[in-house]
Amino acid sequence: MTFCLLAPFALLADEELPYPDPVKAPGSPLMLDLPGTGNDTEALDLAALPQIPGKHGIVSLGDEEWQFRLHNYLAFFDGKYFCFWSHGPVVEDKATQHLRYSTSLDGLEWEEPKVLLGPPKEGYGYIARGLWVRDDQLIALASLYEAPGFNGGDLELVASIWDAEQQTWGEPQLIYDDALNNFPPKKLGTGEWMMSKRSAQRDVTILIGGVDAIDSWKEYPLSTYTAAGGERPEEPFWWKLPNDHLVGLFRDNSKSGRLLRAFSTDHGRSWTKLVKTNFPDATSKFHLTHTSNGYYVLISNPNPEKRNPLCLSVSKDGLVFDRMVRLPVPETLENKKWADSSRYGSTKYESWQYPHSIEQDSKLLIAFSRRKQTVEVLEIPLDEIAKLYID
Repeated sequence: MTFCLLAPFALLADEELPYPDPVKAPGSPLMLDLPGTGNDTEALDLAALPQIPGKHGIVSLGDEEWQFRLHNYLAFFDGKYFCFWSHGPVVEDKATQHLRYSTSLDGLEWEEPKVLLGPPKEGYGYIARGLWVRDDQLIALASLYEAPGFNGGDLELVASIWDAEQQTWGEPQLIYDDALNNFPPKKLGTGEWMMSKRSAQRDVTILIGGVDAIDSWKEYPLSTYTAAGGERPEEPFWWKLPNDHLVGLFRDNSKSGRLLRAFSTDHGRSWTKLVKTNFPDATSKFHLTHTSNGYYVLISNPNPEKRNPLCLSVSKDGLVFDRMVRLPVPETLENKKWADSSRYGSTKYESWQYPHSIEQDSKLLIAFSRRKQTVEVLEIPLDEIAKLYID
């Protein structure tokens, strides 16, 4: 498979692009600069990329009653791994969609899944929104929405707290109204927590707070769903640079086939204009982990044509990614009964999407979904990521 992109990427091929900087060059589109192909994404052949070594495990497979599994999140808490996800009938965002979870001691062998929340009241569903480790608590975040989707209807962000003594999850409590976050809060350099938020109208804002209480937040605007340049920012994510400046990254639902980027130099209160980068994307969710050995590791689908392959890209400075490899996802699963009766069963290719990653014990654990019907994991040693820089 040769990976080829059409204009407007052709305009960037072989050009000298300014190096991105939150202050000096926030408008630079440069985000990908690989050995051999540089910033020329037309020359990028995904099939020719090396595959990084790793181990594979299965958390949950779809069945006839509940075929849908997506929005998987990981956490390590109290000596074990937690994974939870959206669990529903046939396709996403239908009524009765709810949350299930599983635990593991090693990240590869998982216990039989259990219900975390739901199904909710009639006509509603839950979307998994992340596992938040706040002080000594593990908090499962979810958006309760009015089916058949979070668009335009009733929407609220709720939290369920893990009771380690009883080994159960608490009743949901309201965190913020009209809110669909994308990932759990992370700490800013100020000590505050921050997470992105989308409204029922899909506008993107930032929530900062979470210190005094889990429902104490202040909201800051970032972008309307249709931005000034025609971009449609979705699935927002952010990370912190060493100087406490922030990088915001977004999928673009305008089908540009590129990731969007913005910067903040005031701890998330304001953001630069959205810029279409030269980093290709399948219009899908992605995730980044800043590892303890200093790398910014992005897991994404860099093929604008489909959510395959699932790749790992690495940056040393959090601005430009200069290594990319394919993840060791099995092409097929031996037990395919889970797909026989599904509307995804006739898919012409395996789709691997919506990754989430955490670092634990010098390894990167990545959860993802196949055909929106499974929850699977990959374990990648950090040493293998470091080897990508050894000639």
